[in-house]
Amino acid sequence: MILAICLSPCIDVNMEVDSLCVGKTNKILNKRIYFTGKAINTARGLKRLGAEVYATGFMYEDNGKLFEQELHYECVPYKFVWCPGRVRENYKFVDNKSMLTEVDDISPEVSDEKKAELVSRVRELSAGSEAVVLSGGLAKGMPPSYYGDILSAVPDGVKKVVDTSGERLFEALKYDADLVKPNLQELQSTLKITINSKEEMLYGCRELLKRGAKRVLLSLGKEGAVITDGSESYYCKSINVAMNSTIGAGDGMVAAATFALAKGGSLKEILRCGVAGGTAAVTTPDSITFKREKYEEILNGLEVTEL
Repeated sequence: MILAICLSPCIDVNMEVDSLCVGKTNKILNKRIYFTGKAINTARGLKRLGAEVYATGFMYEDNGKLFEQELHYECVPYKFVWCPGRVRENYKFVDNKSMLTEVDDISPEVSDEKKAELVSRVRELSAGSEAVVLSGGLAKGMPPSYYGDILSAVPDGVKKVVDTSGERLFEALKYDADLVKPNLQELQSTLKITINSKEEMLYGCRELLKRGAKRVLLSLGKEGAVITDGSESYYCKSINVAMNSTIGAGDGMVAAATFALAKGGSLKEILRCGVAGGTAAVTTPDSITFKREKYEEILNGLEVTEL
């Protein structure tokens, strides 16, 4: 089983408008609502790949039942720690010039009692798992060290996959993360460096390895990804596809890479699967994950080169 831990679920409300005028009435041309959160998206992707997956994390009483409906639909079992308040709502406006304006909400504060409850839940569920995935942000007022609190509850021998950045990532690296997946912007902001070359890119990855990561999967967006464990480094270029949505692309990469890692896949295989998952996710309109058939089609067309 693979355990997906969501610390900050959210509802994304995506709206298309003809133009966005501050201080005036704006009419919506199209609206899509997604019940999401990085680890929840990853759990969906893992399920579509055929993995046995289980979702946990924080959920909020006022509107969290909507997430249960989505997970029921995907046949993903779950057991959340329920907290007072509402799941945060993020609003994204796209106008006729494809200009994106975002208004992001924050999660309600979580009590110390609920934080301790989730640590206990993770300890219980991860004991029978092959891997755990921990990703995303934190609730209001929650310190980055909570990433460490969660990972400290995972038994030795269970693979740890982490998708976050900044101080949260540094905390996770203290607990021997088996795979971390920053994107290029996150790597630069986390290490406070500028990357303009392949050498600088590998330097950044090696810095994360020095801090405790066993493998770094660096997403390069539509250009593909790089993976390294310090001894071997590989690059996989993505293939050209019709981009219908960028929602959940990183989570699709994490899902497929975790699936390969849990099965004991090589660096090359983890990389290929990750790129296929991320690429397949952008081809799927009105969805936050990919279709398995598209994933397999893309996977068969990918090649890996050594750096």
